[in-house]
Amino acid sequence: MQRIDNQEPMMAEITQRVVLNDPAAGPTAEKVAADLAAQLQRGGDTLDADVYDAWFASDILWGSPYGATLTGFQGLNEIHHRLMDRSKPPAEASAPASRFEVVSVLAPAPGVVVTHIRRQALAADGFSEMALYVLIEREGRWWLAAAQNTPIRQLPASPDN
Repeated sequence: MQRIDNQEPMMAEITQRVVLNDPAAGPTAEKVAADLAAQLQRGGDTLDADVYDAWFASDILWGSPYGATLTGFQGLNEIHHRLMDRSKPPAEASAPASRFEVVSVLAPAPGVVVTHIRRQALAADGFSEMALYVLIEREGRWWLAAAQNTPIRQLPASPDN
C-alpha cells in the first residue's frame, strides 16, 4: 500500500487530543518528583555538586536558563562543582540559597515521569528558575534523562496581567 502524504490528516484537523497522564501511576510519579526535589535541595543546601547531581544519567541532556545546551554528566558535574565552590564567601556564591518545590507531575508512560520543579531563591533579588525534568526508571532506580531550565522573571505591569 502506498501512502500519499497529502491524504494524511493535518494537525489542525485533529479535534480530539490524547490524555497522556496515567492516574494510576500518579502516586509513584509524585513520590519520584518529591524525592528528586529533596535530593536537589540537599545538594544545594550543602553546596555539594555530587549530591546535587546524584540522579543524573551519564548521557543527560541539559538546557541552561541562558539557552546553552550540554550532553553528558561529566561536563555538567564539572560546571556544578564550579557553581557550588564552597571556598568562596557566601556573598560570592554562584549557587544562591534556594527552596526547591514540585509544581506539577505527569506520568505519560510506565517508567517515565515528567515534572516541573521550581528553584526559588531565598533572597528577594536572587536568581530563581523553573525546570522541566524527564526521569526514566532503569532496573528499579530513577535517573534524570533531561532538564530544561527557564529563568523566573517578574512580568511588567500591564492591564492584561
